[in-house]
Parts: sequence; C-alpha cells; structure tokens
Amino acid sequence: MRLYILKRLGIAVLLLLAMTLVTFLLMRATPGNFFDALKMNPQISPETVARYEHLYGLDEPLFMQYGHWLANILRGEFGYSFYYNVPVTHILAGRLGNTFILSLASFLLTWLVAIPLGVWAALRRNRLVDRLLSFLSFAAFSTPGFFLAMLLLYAASQWGILPLGGMRSPAYDDMTVLGKVLDVGAHLIIPTVVLSLASMASLQRLMRANLLSVLRKQYVTAARAKGLPEGQVIYRHALRNAFNPMVTLLGYEFSGLLSGAALVEIVCSWPGLGVLMLTAVRAKDVYVV
Repeated sequence: MRLYILKRLGIAVLLLLAMTLVTFLLMRATPGNFFDALKMNPQISPETVARYEHLYGLDEPLFMQYGHWLANILRGEFGYSFYYNVPVTHILAGRLGNTFILSLASFLLTWLVAIPLGVWAALRRNRLVDRLLSFLSFAAFSTPGFFLAMLLLYAASQWGILPLGGMRSPAYDDMTVLGKVLDVGAHLIIPTVVLSLASMASLQRLMRANLLSVLRKQYVTAARAKGLPEGQVIYRHALRNAFNPMVTLLGYEFSGLLSGAALVEIVCSWPGLGVLMLTAVRAKDVYVV
C-alpha cells in the first residue's frame, strides 16, 4: 500500500512538471515578450529595454529560463508580475480568495437546491412536477455557461435589479460592513447561478435516481408493512441511505467548480483566477501564467 501511494505521488509530481513545461513552452512559442511594447515608445532606448530583459532573464535560452523558474518555485518564489508590478504571490492570494468565494457560493447553492428537488421529483415520479424538473434539468445541463451568463447580464441590464459585473460597486469603500456584504452578495448572484446550474441539474437527477432505487429495497417495503408513517419511512430510512452515495461527490463537486469557474469569471468580470489568467496571457506575463 505504501509503495502504491508513493508511486501515485511520483506520477502526480511528474505530471505537474510536464504541465508546467508545456505551459512555459507555449508561452515562449508566441513571438515577443511583455517588454516589446516598450520598444514602440521612442522615449525609451533599446538599451533600456535590453536591460529589463536581462534583469528578468528573458534573454537567456529557454531551458535556462525554465530551470531558474523551477528552482525559484522550489524556494517558494513564484516570480514577479510584469503587468501588475508586484510579486506573483501577492496577486494570487487575492484572486484565489475571490475564486474560492464564488466556488463556495455555487457549491452551497447547488446542494441546497438540487437535493430537495431530487427528493421532490422522486416522490412525484412520472407526475407533472417530475416531468417538468426533468425537462429543466436537461435544458440547464445542455445550455452553455457563457450563453446563460450573457442572457442573465442582458436581463440585469434591462431590469436594473442586479449589478452587471465585477465584485464591488464604486461606492464600496464608503459603505458600512453590512452594506459591503450585501454589495458583494449582489455582485455574486449572476456568476453563482451560472456556475451552479449544470452541476445542479446533474446532482438533482442523481439524487432522484438514488432515492427511487432505495425506495424499491426490501427494508423499505418491510417498514411500510409494519405500518410506519410514509414520512418516517422516507425521511428516516430511505432518504438517509439514498444520500450516503452523494457524500462521496462532495470533494469532486467542489474541485470541479474551482476548475470550471474561469469562463464564468471572464464573462461576468468576476476578479478571480480566470480573469487573471486571461490578462496574463494577453500581456505575456509569463510568471503569472
């Protein structure tokens, strides 16, 4: 068992190194670098640009640049952002927190809505409610997130009930603590709904299937034969066993939301890792990427 764990950890490390190498080479494969924009400024001499490139090692061979970057990573130094003019760790700390807030809100919304809807659909099997929820689930699962985000942003712009993007209003600094919380919450609604919808649809269908499977078990039939109330049979016996398999999905669900938040952040202008990544790629800010 120990050997198996060590083997899997070794494979994970090699995979991580391969991913960093591919990302590094892809960024270097495109022509130019961040300081090319300075060359277009007649007030900045070529010697000044060359000095900056030498300072950050951009004039070195690719294998040396990657080796120096990897050595700095092992020492806990992630480099310096050309675009933001601050250490990369300072940027990642705030942006990672914003992505975590969005993912956590989507995670809570998904589970708090999908589980009750799945139970409701299972208890109303083949009725109008079940068919309607099935249709909405398939529609939500099939709708691209960016398309839904644009629809919600358009609706918000027409009705004026929700902020259109970002994380804070211009007057955020002048608000009370409660006002700041409500302001961030209002900005959080649209990206949270967009990020949650597909997961909510699949989770609702899975909960429905689990509960229907449990309701056909012999111990449920025996509980009903003993004369137990239907509510007690469902909520004290069947629902508990139907929910147990769902617990194994908690970690996968949250990690999936974290990794899938980038596109939603970009469309909704939520200042998380997705927007940071897009800005860094456009600016060729290699250490941030």
